[in-house]
Amino acid sequence: MVLLDPDRMSIPEIVGLARKSEEGGADGFLVGSSLLLSSRFDESIKQIRKNVKLSVIIFPGNANQVSKYADAILFLSLISGRNPHLLIGEQVKAAPMIKEFGLEPIPTGYLIIESGKATSVQFMSDTQPIPKDKPDIAKAHALAAEYLGMKFVFLEAGSGADNPVPDLVVREIRDFISIPIIVGGGIKEPEVAYRKVKCGASFVVIGNALEKDDSIIRQFADAIHTKEKPKAAEKTIKSPYPVNAPSNPEESNH
Repeated sequence: MVLLDPDRMSIPEIVGLARKSEEGGADGFLVGSSLLLSSRFDESIKQIRKNVKLSVIIFPGNANQVSKYADAILFLSLISGRNPHLLIGEQVKAAPMIKEFGLEPIPTGYLIIESGKATSVQFMSDTQPIPKDKPDIAKAHALAAEYLGMKFVFLEAGSGADNPVPDLVVREIRDFISIPIIVGGGIKEPEVAYRKVKCGASFVVIGNALEKDDSIIRQFADAIHTKEKPKAAEKTIKSPYPVNAPSNPEESNH
C-alpha cells in the first residue's frame, strides 16, 4: 500500500506518484495526514480516483479527513493510547458523514510502536507509544482490538520514523491474533518490507521512501509480494520466551 499525504505533495505530484505506483505493482492507496495543513484533501482523492484503478482508502488523522470520492476509510481507534478523543470521540464525529457518503468503514485497531524518536502521530495524538521491546504489551492490545470486532490491526512506527516496527513484534502478534496486520512507518528499503511480510504482515505501507525516490516502487512491490509463507516464530526469531508460553518466563516453573 502506498501512502499519499496531501500535506507533503501537490496534487500533480500525488497523481504522478499514484500512476507510477500503480504501474509498479502497488496494491492500493492510503490517503491522509497527521495534521492536514491544506484544503486540497478532497480534490487530491478525486484526482487520484480519476487517474488510477486501484482502491483509494482514507487513512484519517482526524474526523475532518472524510471524502465522498474515496472507496473506503480506515475507521481507526487508537487503542495503544488512552486519549478518549482518538479512542471514540473522533469516530463519533466522523460516522454520520461516512454513512452519508456511502464509504465503506474498515474497523481498524491502531497501535503506535516506539520508533526511536517522537513522530508526528505520537505528538498529535498526545499518547505514549508501546515500547518496542515489550511485545507482550503489543500482543495484548492487538488481541483486544480483535475482541472488540476490529477487522485489522495497524502497527505504526510513524511517518519518517528512525526505525520500523520490530520484526519480533510483528511476528509475535501474528502468532497471537487471527485478523490481518498492517505495518507502516520507517520502512525505507525493500528488504525491510520483505522481512515484515515474512514475519506475518498482510499489508505493508510505504510513504516517505517513495516520495524521495519513486524509482524503487517495483523493488518494494516485488519484496512485498513474496510467495513464501512465514515460518513459526520460534524457529526464525529469538524470543525471550517460546510462542504461546506464559507471558512471564518465571510462570513456566510453577
